[in-house]
Amino acid sequence: MNISVELTLMPLQNDYRNHIVSFIKKIRNSGLHVEENALSTQVFGEYDAVMNLITNELKQSFEATQAIIANMKIVKTDRSNYEPSF
Repeated sequence: MNISVELTLMPLQNDYRNHIVSFIKKIRNSGLHVEENALSTQVFGEYDAVMNLITNELKQSFEATQAIIANMKIVKTDRSNYEPSF
């Protein structure tokens, strides 16, 4: 089963940028299909691979920061080729 996940990571501390960049670089190096924009990072792929990656990387991010928020949306399909038709 393929899924699409949209992640937004928000460290609540002064050096937030370093934590976000580190998180995104680890996601990029996963071998999964990853897309980024100014507001979020999207990860596409097989359920277990995506969720294992997210679980591990979020845990490391949570351990490395004092306070952090992570927003996540999960869709049960691969939406990587989505293009608006309106």
